[in-house]
Amino acid sequence: MFLGTHSPRLDDKGRLFLPAKYREELSGGLVITKGQERCLYVFPMAEFQRITEALRAAPVTEKAVRAYSRVFFASASDEIPDKQGRITIPPPLRTYAGLTRDCTVIGANTRLEIWDTQAWETYLEQEEQAFSEISGEVLPGVL
Repeated sequence: MFLGTHSPRLDDKGRLFLPAKYREELSGGLVITKGQERCLYVFPMAEFQRITEALRAAPVTEKAVRAYSRVFFASASDEIPDKQGRITIPPPLRTYAGLTRDCTVIGANTRLEIWDTQAWETYLEQEEQAFSEISGEVLPGVL
């Protein structure tokens, strides 16, 4: 499970330090791909394989399944962190997420998300009120 908020910086070569607490879990490999709201999703390889199986089982006759799969897999990049715990984010993914230097990495349960720091702050500003209002809808009877 991935939790918390971290603030690494992207270097001039497009490399980003993974949060130290997750380096061991991700040392065997990971997949970076486009996420919603112009962030990047970072999945451990096993979680990406689980998602792949779920999408494989989805009906290819459904237009939404085809569209989602195309973007999701076409933009995916498998990476292995270097000895310092850095990953290289490919230029098209950096462009998609608007990543320049200051980044925010958040834990999002089964994945990490990489955001441009300003985009993350704007997103939080817009969504925090909704967060307090929708917990009953998202988790009825739990919270």
